[in-house]
Amino acid sequence: MWSRRGRALDWFQQRDPDYCVTRRATRLTLVACLLFYGCRYGLGSTLMATYALFGTIAAGVFAQVPGGPAQRARTLLAALPVIWILIAAGTVLAASTWAATIGMLVIGFAVAFAGVGGPRLIGLASAFQISYILASFPPYQPDTLPQRLAGITLAIVSVAVAEVTLWPGPAPVTTAQRLGWAARSVASFVCALADMLAGQPAAATEARRRQQSAADAVTQTQMWRLPPTERATSASRRDHALRDAATDLHQTFRHAEWLLRSAGTTTDVDAARSLRRCASSLGRSGDALLGTEPASLDAVVTMEHQQPDSWRSATTSQLRVAAITRSLAQHTDFVATAVRIAGGHTDATHQPAGPHSFWYLRRRAPSLYWQRLRVHLTPRSVFFQRALRLAVALAAARLVAGALDLEHGFWVLLATLTLLRTSAADTWASFRLALAGTLVGAAAGALLLLVSPQHGTYAAILPLTMLLALGVGPLLGLAWGQAFLTLLLIVAFAQLTPTDWQLAGVRLLDVLTGAAIGVVTGILMWPKGGGGKLRRYTSAYLGSGAHAIEETVMRLAGRDTRQHAVEAAHRAQVLTDASFCQYHLERLDPRPTDVDWEAALAAGHRIVRGAERLATDDRAGSLGPRWPEPTAHLVRRAQRLRSDYADLASRLLQGHLRDEAPVAQATMGVVEQVHEIIQGGERRADVLNLVEVDHWLADLGRNLNRIPASARQGEGRGAPGPSTPSGG
Repeated sequence: MWSRRGRALDWFQQRDPDYCVTRRATRLTLVACLLFYGCRYGLGSTLMATYALFGTIAAGVFAQVPGGPAQRARTLLAALPVIWILIAAGTVLAASTWAATIGMLVIGFAVAFAGVGGPRLIGLASAFQISYILASFPPYQPDTLPQRLAGITLAIVSVAVAEVTLWPGPAPVTTAQRLGWAARSVASFVCALADMLAGQPAAATEARRRQQSAADAVTQTQMWRLPPTERATSASRRDHALRDAATDLHQTFRHAEWLLRSAGTTTDVDAARSLRRCASSLGRSGDALLGTEPASLDAVVTMEHQQPDSWRSATTSQLRVAAITRSLAQHTDFVATAVRIAGGHTDATHQPAGPHSFWYLRRRAPSLYWQRLRVHLTPRSVFFQRALRLAVALAAARLVAGALDLEHGFWVLLATLTLLRTSAADTWASFRLALAGTLVGAAAGALLLLVSPQHGTYAAILPLTMLLALGVGPLLGLAWGQAFLTLLLIVAFAQLTPTDWQLAGVRLLDVLTGAAIGVVTGILMWPKGGGGKLRRYTSAYLGSGAHAIEETVMRLAGRDTRQHAVEAAHRAQVLTDASFCQYHLERLDPRPTDVDWEAALAAGHRIVRGAERLATDDRAGSLGPRWPEPTAHLVRRAQRLRSDYADLASRLLQGHLRDEAPVAQATMGVVEQVHEIIQGGERRADVLNLVEVDHWLADLGRNLNRIPASARQGEGRGAPGPSTPSGG
């Protein structure tokens, strides 16, 4: 017995960590029941009771807004004027079925498409849709608008107050927090590497131990591992900077791993000193992200990454270590700059990148959001497609419900809204589960109506059905959720209007109608969802990056003066980044299939930033005439990488990455040639540019091999996050 009880408790805690669902269900049950009873039985207004009940459900269940309790409460209160406008519009347009349908099409698209701006707008979209839907059904009674607004206002204000006063949950983990923990962990790892290069005993063992800890922390920053409402996917400057910080922190960690493998028994005091500065910078960046200290100028280490005079006597191993250290330091600077921008600083005191890096630094918020809207304001955009698909489905449902004069037609649109997914396959899967759950709930409701038709019975069991629908249903899945929701609606409407057991059949018919409309719309209008568009944009990004690799090295060799490919890669980067955000906005659990999307974006970022830094005007043609043999070697490697990246881009577009073989990496070559040149008496430090280009190409090869995700499909499934509250 105790064993079964322990297993049940473990299951419950796994499904509801921090009791977030239980907290929310308890709050909403208390608020909804108090308002419903007060309006229905205290004031005798069934209309206010209806709007209070559905306003509570819309604000507490359908509105999935980011932030802690206080922030969510402020967001709900700020959304209240928009809800008033939508209810007023629905009340006026309820005069005719066609007017309400056209209004549903326009408002449905506008509200859904506005979510392109980020998770806060997406989280409010369903609550906005419900507000219009509820008011747009007959009877046409404009004189009841004050009662409707009073009911919805009571609901929104009460939910907002309850968020911060009734059993408030812990604040959810944020992108900045995950990045802060990871930055601190990587700083500790880099500090151990500095000890190792300084020759301290047992430092290598300690570095390997810290490497695993840093790897776990960095893995937790992957976007799909974050709560959906807390992903840095908005068009704001802060979220742009957080995404850049995440990309460069990953690159910093990869360079640290490569340094651990490459250093061996190498001792390099200069590299150790540089690594300590990097560790200090990463630590301050982590503190700024966690809010323990402000993001100040001191958090940005303005390193010049100059080579010390000891390079002339360096071994090949030391040359390789120095190149990795310089690149690691540059990415550390990128992280620090991005963190400073995320902290609200817009000065350009230190911007360690080319003209396209941190391009959003001087852009105002309206400009950034307008650019995001422009990118997606095309039928080729998945966000545009999704918004139009939802608007058409809701408008069709409103037309059918009005034309057939379906009783409780609101339920038809509610079913369409809740069951329509981003792809036809997902919509069909949810339809089957919802239908099964609705059958069970309708059967239970019909039996209840037959056995006990008295109002007092339903008033007594309303809190129980509310807890089942809002608390137990989400833990058991869609089918049980629909069953309990159906029972809740039957119990509520049995107190609002005279009814009998046939109400259960009406509920079943309405859900079936709304779900069928959603399935048909999902099949006819862009059935594949957002993954295909992200695949196409990423393929174009890597394809243009492939040409940028060859163009950059050719420019250094003096064989080409163009930079068109780098410009094209940057344009593709903006589109891919927007599509990547949309992909994570539309799916609660967007795990990769055959592609590690974040690794693909990181590879493209590394191409663009490296090309901007290396192919400056003062470096054009600087390598070929001086050192033709190693330069020719670099040109051949760049051409191979261009071919490999172009081939991978083509395979990615076709969906054939699952069994992609890794690209072989060169182990000998330019570094050894540079060492021989130095030993031959070369005194110019520019010869080390060969090593820098060699390292860049080697890094691009490693990034290329990380993009196919076939070996990591099961990794991290259900993996627990850090032992901090997830909340929300």
